Amino acid sequence: MGLLLVSGSLRTGSTNTEALRAIAGARPSDVLYDGIGALPHFDPDLDVDPVPPAVAELRAAIATADGVLFCTPEYAGELPGSFKNLLDWTVGGGEIYEKPVGWINVAAEGRGAGAHAALRIVLGYVGARIVDDACAAIAVPRTAVDADTATRLVAVADALSRAGGARGTPPATAGGTGR
Repeated sequence: MGLLLVSGSLRTGSTNTEALRAIAGARPSDVLYDGIGALPHFDPDLDVDPVPPAVAELRAAIATADGVLFCTPEYAGELPGSFKNLLDWTVGGGEIYEKPVGWINVAAEGRGAGAHAALRIVLGYVGARIVDDACAAIAVPRTAVDADTATRLVAVADALSRAGGARGTPPATAGGTGR
């Protein structure tokens, strides 16, 4: 498939989502995930076979992607709740284990560090393979993604695509807690 592009924002007109749309427009094999709002609140009692349909769709999209590129805002110094919920649903499935991942911070300079530090912790916990060359801060004006910015965004996606490589088998205990 290419990369799965995941915005951590539910907001209509989100700069994070617009940045990922710019990448998808330049890289047709990449897919923008738009199901974050349909995910149920994480509940370990629901993380059994079969999982809720929205969770199954998320996990299938991750499994078929060559890598996952996140772009999320920061709320109150952390990840937005809906985005953390999405990440919680990745723990028990194992699809993200050793999957190349990266993220883009499109916030104004000096913003977003708390969210990305938390994202690094969560992705490390689930065994994702963080590609440092595909983690970048690229300030994007709220008004639009211009051509220069789009080029810089696509360069990050290209770095993640180049990182590909073989994936291992997740350990039986991959990330699961509280099941």
